This record gives sequence, C-alpha cells and structure tokens, in this order.
Amino acid sequence: MTSRTSLWRFLLPLALLVAWLAIGGGLGPYAGKQGEVSTNDQAAFLPRSAESTRVIEEREAFRQAETLPAIVVWTAHDGGPLAADAQKRATRAMAGLAGDPHLVGTPSPALPAKDGEALRAIVQLRPDLGEELTGTLDTLRDRAQAVPGTTVWIAGPAATQADLTGAFAGIDGLLLGVALVTVLLILLAVYRSVLLPLVIILGAVFALGLACAIVYWLADAGVVRVDGQVQGILSILVIGAATDYALLLSARYREELGRPGAERYGAMRAALRRSFGPIVASAATVALGLIALLVSDLSNNRALGPVGAIGIGCAVLSTLTFLPAVLLLTGRAAYWPAGPQAPGSADGSHGIWRRVAALVDRAPRKVWAATLAALLACAAFAPSLNSRGVPLDEIFVNDAPSVAAQANLGRHFPAGSGNPAVIIADAPAASRVAEVAARVDGVDAAAPVDAAGRPAPASTLVVDGRVRIDATLSAAADSDAAKNTVARLRTAVHAVPDANALVGGYTAQQYDTQRTAERDRMLIVPVVLAIILLILVALLRSLVLPVLLVATVALNFAATLGIASLVFGHVLGFTGTDASVPLYGFVFLVALGVDYNIFLMSRVREESMRQGVREGLRVGLTATGGVITSAGVVLAATFAALGVIPLAFMVQIAFIVAFGVLLDTLVVRSLLVPALVRDLGRRAWWPGPLSRPSVKERETEAAPLGG
Repeated sequence: MTSRTSLWRFLLPLALLVAWLAIGGGLGPYAGKQGEVSTNDQAAFLPRSAESTRVIEEREAFRQAETLPAIVVWTAHDGGPLAADAQKRATRAMAGLAGDPHLVGTPSPALPAKDGEALRAIVQLRPDLGEELTGTLDTLRDRAQAVPGTTVWIAGPAATQADLTGAFAGIDGLLLGVALVTVLLILLAVYRSVLLPLVIILGAVFALGLACAIVYWLADAGVVRVDGQVQGILSILVIGAATDYALLLSARYREELGRPGAERYGAMRAALRRSFGPIVASAATVALGLIALLVSDLSNNRALGPVGAIGIGCAVLSTLTFLPAVLLLTGRAAYWPAGPQAPGSADGSHGIWRRVAALVDRAPRKVWAATLAALLACAAFAPSLNSRGVPLDEIFVNDAPSVAAQANLGRHFPAGSGNPAVIIADAPAASRVAEVAARVDGVDAAAPVDAAGRPAPASTLVVDGRVRIDATLSAAADSDAAKNTVARLRTAVHAVPDANALVGGYTAQQYDTQRTAERDRMLIVPVVLAIILLILVALLRSLVLPVLLVATVALNFAATLGIASLVFGHVLGFTGTDASVPLYGFVFLVALGVDYNIFLMSRVREESMRQGVREGLRVGLTATGGVITSAGVVLAATFAALGVIPLAFMVQIAFIVAFGVLLDTLVVRSLLVPALVRDLGRRAWWPGPLSRPSVKERETEAAPLGG
C-alpha cells in the first residue's frame, strides 16, 4: 500500500466526518423550528374535491371572512338558574370586545337556554391567529368573567384548536429526547459497547437535522404543508430508520472485521458491498410507500408523503456516509469493550438464533402452521376496529378545557350551536331549501342569513344569485350523529329542484374527511403493495418469494389491527380511531415490516448462492437474527415515544406501529417466513437461479445438516 493511498484512506472519512459535523452544527437547530412553519388549522387539510371545500370557495364570494367560532357559555356556580341580570351583564361584557383586531365582526348577544340555567354567546375569531389564539381566548375568558356568580366555559372549534396547539407545544424537544434516550439505553444494553451507540445516535440526529432543514425550507416556501402530526412522525421516522440502517451496516462491518486477517478498509468495503442493496431497497420501500400518499385527496396525507420520504433519504445518506467514516476512523475501538467477532462465533445471540434455525429446519410445517393460526386468530378481530373518527371527548388523552366546555354546552343548548352546517343555494329556491333543511331529522333550525351572518329571512344577502343558509344541528358538531345528519341534509337539499344546493361547514368537513380517508385506503393500499412487490422482485430475483413476503406482512398488519381493536376498546377506552389511523398504520407497518424481511432474505440469498438453499436459510437466519431483532425493538420503542403526545391519534399510531413491528420481528420474520421458505425449498426462489439445484446440492441434499 502506497503512502498516498494511506493518506486518502484517512482524509476521505475525515472529510465526511467534518462535513457531517458542519451539517449537524449548522442545521441541527432546525429540528426544533418546525413549529414556526406548521399549522394545526384542520381547514388547511381538507379534501380537494369535497363538497365542503366547494362551499368554502363559494362563501368567499359573500365577502364573509372565514372565521373560527368560539362559544362562550355561562352557568351558575350552584348549577341552578342564573341571576335575573346575568344576561344583561354577559351581553355588555361581549360588547366590550368590539373592535378587537383578533375578532371578525362583533360578538353575538348572550342568549339564554330554555332551561334558564345557562347563557351562550358566539364570538367569531380570525382563523389565522396561530400562536395568538390562546392569548385571545384568555382575553375572552377574562371579559366573560365579569358576570358574578357564574362559571365561564369556552367551547367550539377555537377552543379545540387551542387545546391541539397546546398538546403540540414544546413537543419537538420532548419527543426527540424521549426517543433518543430510549434508543440509547436499548443499544447500550444489547451491544454492550460504549462508543457505537453514541455514534449511531449522533448519525440519526444529524440525519434528522438535515431532514428538518429541508422540510423547513420547503414549508416556508409553501411547497409542503406541515402540521403537528407530520412534525412528530418525521422525528420518529428518521430516528428509527437511521438507527435500523446503522445497526445493519455496523453489524456487518463487525462481522467482516472478525474474519482472520481482516483490516478495517477491506472490511468496510465488504460490509458496504453486501449491505448497500438491502439498505437501499429497504429505504425505497418506505420512501415510495410514503410517496404513494400523494394520490390521496387529503392534504395532510399528501403532506406526509414527501416529508417522510425526505426523512428516509436523509437517514440513508447518513448511514452510508457518516457511519462508515466514523467506523473507519475508529476501527475496532468502536465496538469496545466487546470487540469484533468472527462469523459463526458462539456468542449468546447466535446461540439463541442457531436454536431457532434448527427448530425451523427440523419442523417447518408445524412452525408455520402454528404461527399462521395465531396470526389469523388475531386478524379475525380487525373488522371490529371502528375508524369512523374519534369523538371530541376522546381526542385528548388528558383533560382538555374544550371537552368540558362542549359537554356543558350540550347540556343546555343544541350541541351544534355556533357551528352550523352551511348551505349555499340559488336565491329563488332559498325558502324551499330552508324549509326542507329544517325538517331533516337532527336539524334544530335552518334560516338564510344577512350580510352580518345573522339569521334574517327578510333581509337575506344575495351574491351572484346565491344565498347562504345556516342549519343548526342538534348534536355536537364533531359527533357521529352530526355527521349522519349532514348526510341526510345533503340528500334532502340536493333533491330540491333548481336549487343547486351544497352543504358545508365544520361537520361537513369532518364527514368529507372521513369518507375521503376510506376512499384513500382502497386506492393507496394496493399501490403500496405493488411498489413493495416490484422492489422485492428486483432485489431477490424471484417471483414466488416476494409474493410470500408481501402476503405475510399484510397478514401481520391485519393481526395488529385485530389486537389494536381489542386494546383500544377494552384497555384504553377508545370508542373509535381517527379515519387516517389505519392508512398511516398500513404504510408504516407494511413498508417497515418488509425491511426486516429484506434484511433476512437478502442475507439468505447471499448464503444460498454459496451453500445451497437449505443451509443458506439456516446460516442467514442465525447471522441476522440478533441484529434484526435489536433493530425491531429499537424501532418499536422509537414509535412508542409518540405516546408522549396527549392525542388519541398519536397514541393509536404509536401502539399500532410499535406492536406491529414487534409482532413482525419476533413472529413473522423469525418463524413464519423462514418456516414457509424452508418448506417450499427451491420453489420459493422460482424462477431465479436458486430454484435450480447446484451440483453440490444434488450430492448432499439428502444428507442431514450438521450442528
């Protein structure tokens, strides 16, 4: 080896290390700045083609600004009737808000409930208040408390959005900290190395900083949208994926270093050559699966697609550049005090997986029959998972002021007060549409509105031959009952001749989002499966095995949904899931689940080319069992960290992905897939070269395996 070669072998990894240190130092702070370009305004993520979206567009013609309603409710301290002057005092308090730049128009007067035990006023706020929303509601509450002897509650979409903003406040640092500490502790416990876990964590943090910087710039330019959910998922996805890929490469480098006479540069070349394909193929399944979300009609799904794919790309880049650079500079010291181990060494991990491989080899049919039966039993409960949405009182897993306020509103007033269904219709048919709407079961009242947005049949505002009619619903605006009312309302007003009526508003938006999510599942699921199948065919040079792998990860997903249905309903107390939860769970679980099968079967293929399919399966399972299981545990723990966000959506995603990854790692990849491949033998690799026996196999196929 020349001195110039030795110098380049030192300078190249050093240059890569310096470059990543610069990226980490310069871009790392962007990991905590996503909140500056994110929005939790759900109206920004509506289906593009939905009827409620068309209503928003038509409402602009009325020159009535989009608003975010806050509903102020007064109840007596003792729960009885209010004082005689309470209504006058409440109206005066609300009138004092006139001219506030955070409001749209003037607050409504305080109106009494039929039972005389509550008052209600509606204050229309600007929808773009962002971080000012909480302060505006505090001001509103302070004003409302000028009524002696009453308790003030603030309900409506404004209060719910403020609670959502509070749930995500400061979550960047907390979520990242919990995920990193969890991963570090697991790596220290599993690998018993001081330096390697820190290197892997540092590489994941650098990848996250780079991804967050790119997403920040794109969001700031209006290219992508980011909300709190996308923000949290990006952090977890990058940390989990970067750690997984780093574990695969570092384990292979450790194995290559343990070969007799191995030196660090040759070992790294061999490790990269043999790990590059599986890592890139695994990343491609996740990235392309996320990109498939672009066909969704929901804007938040489309936002997660490119944002998540950017994160996966940064994770791969860090794994294939930063990690090799550090491992080359540190050599065997990276694994201290454990040190490299020769392939096939009898360490504890390999001993366990050698026994698992022996069981699979000895009784494959019994193994796959038992695991298949257990998974099918779990999957039988999947249809019972209710994905029609989460009621308001379950959106937050802790006590939220907006939930208690909505409950008090519903006790004294029509629960849909202040948040009506909005009907846009042709002016000549306005009275007929209002009459038909008022007769719909679940509608408390319906009337055309004037220029100020108040019910005024005698002075209805007409714009371009169209009018707006507000229909107050009896049920809470986000309830299943309200959504069913919207469906009936649409059927009724669409049937009015020459009305061209459209129904929108908050409840209609939720209804359209739910229906669109159901459509998206039917469209995106087969697209993702087709993408994964094509990648597996290209990687494994087979048709039978890719179909088998896709079928097993799909079964794992169904089994996970079955268990989730039982846990959500009987343990966590959820009566439903967000409409997007099954789709998100599918994309993450199926794409990430295929990762571990790629890691396993690419190694099995490599060994089978040298030793035959039967011995190759045994050696591949033994060699990869420990590292893949460790990667699965790390990924499950990382996604479980989403549970620190006090929202039902995040808790549900955290459980589905974490449990599903563990089930896939410990059962599907460890037992079901190897047993099926062992039982099929060479047929699993049809029509590739491994489907035809080698000369060595013809001579030894009948002989029992040693060890």
